[in-house]
Amino acid sequence: MQMKLVLAEKPSVAQSIAKVLDATKREDGYLEGNGYVVSWCVGHLVELSQPEAYDEKYSKWTYADLPIFPEQWKYQVSVNTRKQFGILKKLMARKDVESLVCATDAGREGELIFRLVYHQAGCRKPFERLWISSMEDSAIRAGFEQLKSSVEYDALYEAALCRERADWLVGINATRLFSTLYGQTLNVGRVMTPTLAMVVMREAAISAFRPEPFYTVELALQDFTVSSERIKVKAQAEEVCRNCVGAVLTVTKADNKEKSEKPPALYDLTSLQRDANRVLGFTAQQTLDYTQSLYEKKLVTYPRTDSRYLTSDMENMLPELVQSLFNIFPVKDVKNVPVHAAQVINDKKVSDHHAIIPTKETLKCSLEGLPKGELAILRLIAARLFCAVGEPFRYNESVIELSDGIYAFSAKGKTVVQPGWKIFSEKKNNQDKESEKQLLSLTVGEGLSVHSAEIKEGKTSPPKHFTEDTLLQSMETAGAEEMPEDAERKGLGTPATRAATIEKLVRIGFLERKGDKKTKHLLPTHKGTALVTVMPEQIQSPSMTADWEEKLLMIERGEYDGDAFLKEIQNMIFALVQTYEKVQGSEVLLSKEVQTVGTCPICGSSIIEQQKGFFCSNRKCHFALWKSNRYFDSIGKTLTATVAQKLLSNGEVKLKGCKSAKTGRRFDTTVVITVTAEGKVQYNIKFENGGKQNDQ
Repeated sequence: MQMKLVLAEKPSVAQSIAKVLDATKREDGYLEGNGYVVSWCVGHLVELSQPEAYDEKYSKWTYADLPIFPEQWKYQVSVNTRKQFGILKKLMARKDVESLVCATDAGREGELIFRLVYHQAGCRKPFERLWISSMEDSAIRAGFEQLKSSVEYDALYEAALCRERADWLVGINATRLFSTLYGQTLNVGRVMTPTLAMVVMREAAISAFRPEPFYTVELALQDFTVSSERIKVKAQAEEVCRNCVGAVLTVTKADNKEKSEKPPALYDLTSLQRDANRVLGFTAQQTLDYTQSLYEKKLVTYPRTDSRYLTSDMENMLPELVQSLFNIFPVKDVKNVPVHAAQVINDKKVSDHHAIIPTKETLKCSLEGLPKGELAILRLIAARLFCAVGEPFRYNESVIELSDGIYAFSAKGKTVVQPGWKIFSEKKNNQDKESEKQLLSLTVGEGLSVHSAEIKEGKTSPPKHFTEDTLLQSMETAGAEEMPEDAERKGLGTPATRAATIEKLVRIGFLERKGDKKTKHLLPTHKGTALVTVMPEQIQSPSMTADWEEKLLMIERGEYDGDAFLKEIQNMIFALVQTYEKVQGSEVLLSKEVQTVGTCPICGSSIIEQQKGFFCSNRKCHFALWKSNRYFDSIGKTLTATVAQKLLSNGEVKLKGCKSAKTGRRFDTTVVITVTAEGKVQYNIKFENGGKQNDQ
């Protein structure tokens, strides 16, 4: 019997596909049955080789060996996934396997994962592409009935190769260049460094900001108050205040207009991550992980999308889906959702995947069993669907302006006519209720007496620290002013990669999160600020990287040559290596900042942060908290300075959004440390009943 080998990206996805295909026989690393063999990758099984694979001399970092430009690109099987690669290679070589189906995630990176495994295994058998936006059984079944030709995705694969190789060229060459010149490891990335630069420049603007006082004069009339524009000099404000008491002001403007605010578009990944950070306090990576898990559970559509619209073939199913979802996620004092489906339909604005919405599978699922984080994200996605298909928000806006002949004073009023879509957005709805103010109906030329006047003093505000929400927004729009108006993809990275970029900057110590539980700011560390200070403009420029992202999209469409793209990057790197001069005074800039995080539980000396962990400053004491340790890896967390500080001061730390390495489930827990007499650190989980479990 001839078989088709279906290759998914993850075991959970492979199991869902196998169930639909009735391939139920379990084997080591794959499932089989009904004419199909279904297996999976585990992340990137195949990766670009390191420079030393091209020449042993590259094992040492030297300026003289730069730049490094491979003539023929080499790949290697990842050490951690050799077993699964071996299984796939044997499956591809099986005589009864006639053809393959690429069923990895339907996007640039999914295409790359499959093709690299296919080529590394030396496979020459024909393959087709499964391209779906939902893991529902019906979507999988329909996808297999309409498998696409692999040729249709050759350009997507070329763009993925160019992205991967561009990152390698910039990362390897720039990191080695600056590390050898400055005598310490300085990680540089094509997207990472411009992102870091934006945060560093924002903090520089905040530090340089000097608040300036300003004054406004507030006048009390019979039934409302009016305010002047900002006045810089207090004496002038005092004079205005004196002159207005008891005066009669003339109405110069009295407008009352009904306005409306259209519903927001559906979520793409970036807008979902931004709202989840602002409303729920989730990091971009947490939101992606929760949404990906919901996708694999068939409860939402494909998450790594940059579209905020649906296709016309989905229009008819929306009323039933929306009303059914509303029964699951009701809104207080609201009986139903008006469904204006046409508002969210736009075929021209959907490329690979449509916007993120809940699936019909949600209607059958018991939501009580979902982890809290996933349920919160699902609720957010459902609420956005209700908003997007809803009525406009309509309100009356009154604007009144008065004058004493010299100065102008104004007041604005707002009354809600129809809450519309905002009834489903509780936070915004509450804000609108608080801001409602009805003004008197006045006519131009009418005179009004001033009863009292007072001066209000204020100060200009500095720019705000970046949060995950606002940094994602800046990454999305970076360099947009220099891009063509019709450019479809602008900014740094893609919706699928931005979260990973932020997480890497935090993990390697260039950024840190500081703030309360819900609102955390992203701040540059001493190391991150120093790196940007010595970086040349072309490496930290968001406009250049945004231009590259646009060209990668053009390569996907077959409108730009991949070799020409990589040649541009090589030319830039060659010029950088030849012309870059070490920044004067860099020794001071790059001097290591000693960070004390607590007191040693063994000898009482200070614990200081170093590159690989937190160590006792007393050299005779061997106490250490390693950043890379088995326990924290097993729960999907990083031992940061903040976590270390709490462990040292309290002996425990509460961690949210931990991820089980075995099951992939999310959970919140309290981690406790105990230190043996020999100085060995043990990590334990503390349960609610006070018990502990040693997970070391």
